Amino acid sequence: MPPRPHRSAKSRAKKPFWPVLAALLVTLPLLTTAPAAAQAPACPNAEAPPPPVDTSEVPPPGQPAPTPIPVPETPVGGDRMADCALLTAPNQPAPPPDVANAAAGWVLADLDTGEVLAAKDAHARQRPASTIKVLTALTALRELKLEDTLVATQEDANQEGTRIGLLPGMTYTVGQVFQAMLMGSGNDAAHALAVKMGGVPATLEKMNALAAEIGALDTRAATPSGLDGAGMSTSAYDLATVFRMAMREPAFANAIATPMMFLPGAPGQPPFQLWSDNQVLRNYPGGLGGKTGFTDDARHTFIGSAQRDGRRLVAVMVRGENSPVRLSHQAMALLDYGFSLPRGTVVGELVTTSPRAPEVAPAARADMPPPAGEGVRDSSFFGTLTGPLVLLAIALVAVAGAVLLRRRRAQLAQARRRASAESAEHP
Repeated sequence: MPPRPHRSAKSRAKKPFWPVLAALLVTLPLLTTAPAAAQAPACPNAEAPPPPVDTSEVPPPGQPAPTPIPVPETPVGGDRMADCALLTAPNQPAPPPDVANAAAGWVLADLDTGEVLAAKDAHARQRPASTIKVLTALTALRELKLEDTLVATQEDANQEGTRIGLLPGMTYTVGQVFQAMLMGSGNDAAHALAVKMGGVPATLEKMNALAAEIGALDTRAATPSGLDGAGMSTSAYDLATVFRMAMREPAFANAIATPMMFLPGAPGQPPFQLWSDNQVLRNYPGGLGGKTGFTDDARHTFIGSAQRDGRRLVAVMVRGENSPVRLSHQAMALLDYGFSLPRGTVVGELVTTSPRAPEVAPAARADMPPPAGEGVRDSSFFGTLTGPLVLLAIALVAVAGAVLLRRRRAQLAQARRRASAESAEHP
C-alpha cells in the first residue's frame, strides 16, 4: 500500500473559508438589532407621565402637543436609579410596606451629602403639582432681588386653584410674595413672580434651563404654579435635586421654615396672617419644612425635610394618595425610616450639575419639542452600542474576504505552475 501523503500545517489551513464567512453574515443582523431591543423602556412611566384625566393639558389651538423629554442613556444619579421597584441598600431593612407603597414614586436622600438612601421608581415621569414652586422660587432667587417691589394685578388674583389673596393694585416686596408662595402655595403669588421675571413664557424658559443645568433632566415646567399644562413633567429624583439646591439658599430655607407671616391688607385694613401648610414643619420633630402639591392629574405630591443628630434628610413623594393616612404623615414615616438607617447607606446620589451638554437646556421649553441632545437616547448609528458592533462585524467580514482572496490567488498561481510543469514534461 502506498504511503499516505503527509499533510502539513499549511495544507491543513486550506480548508474552505465559506462556512466562517457565512456565520459572520448570519451574526451581523443579530448584532445590529439586539441593542435596540435592550434600550426599550422597562418602566411604565420612563418617558412620560400617565395620561391626564381631564383637558387641562390640551395645548392651545394651533400648537402641537410637546413630545416627551428625551430619556438620558445613563440614569442620572447612578445605574440603580433606573429601577422601578423598591430600591434599598444591601443588608438594610426595607421600609414598612404601607410606607413603601404610599406613592407611585419616592426618594429619600441626605440633603448635605446628596446620598440617596432608598427610592422607588425615582426617575419615573410624573407631574409635580405645586412642588414645582420650589423650582419657581430657585429661579426667582437668581433673577430678582427680594427687596424689589411688584404690583399685583387682576390676572394674578384670577389664577385658578390655591391663592394667598394678593390684592390687585397693591404693592408688595418680592420677598413677601416669594415667602407667601412657599408657605401658602399661592398660584397668584407664583404668577406675580413670573410676571416680574419677564412674563410666564420667559419664566418657564428660565425654569427649564435651570432644571437642565442642575441635572433635573426629567423636568419640564408648563406653568410656574404647578397647575397642569401641556408637557408638564418631573420625577421624585428631580424634585429632590431641585429641593437640595434650593436649601443652599438662605432665603429659601428661611421661607419654608417660617410657620406664620403677615401680608399687607387692603388700604385701611390690618395685615392678615398666613400660616405654613407643611405638616412636617408643624408636626415633625426637627422638621425643616418642604412643599405640598395636588392636582387631579398629578394627584398628591409632597416634599418634607427634617434634621436629627446632625443629619438632614428629605423625603419626596409623587403621585400619592391620602390613604390610609395623609401623604404628609406617610412622608414622616419615610423620614423615620431614613433616620434609622446607618450613615453611609447609599443606593445612588443627587447630582448638582447636568451630565449632558448645556446647550440642550433651551429644549426644555413647554411649547416646543426638545431635540435629542448629548447624553440622551439616540437612534443614530454612532449614538448607541449598535455602531461599534456593526463596525466590528464589518471588519471581521473584510478580514475574512481578504484571507479568502489571498488563498484563491495562491491556488490559481499553484495551478498555473502545475500546468506549466506538465507542459514541459509532455511537449
